[in-house]
Amino acid sequence: MPSFQTPESKKEEFRKYLEKSGVIDALTRVLVGLYEEPERPQNAIDYIKRYMGAPANVDVDAIRNENEEMKAKIKELTRTVEELNSSLWF
Repeated sequence: MPSFQTPESKKEEFRKYLEKSGVIDALTRVLVGLYEEPERPQNAIDYIKRYMGAPANVDVDAIRNENEEMKAKIKELTRTVEELNSSLWF
């Protein structure tokens, strides 16, 4: 029999997960830092990204696409190396 969770229990489980993993503390620190800034930054999202350690002006989608392309290239090259090795050792 499958166990069913109420929406409230799902929310509570997720909240505990965020708390245990340190996400709530990290978000609290970044928001407090933003609040305590003497001059509000023009772009709060960029401020939060920098505070959390993300590099500025990075196209994440482009990096993900490049990563997928590189994974495919690695598979292709691995196959080529295996084929060449097998042809050397009959």
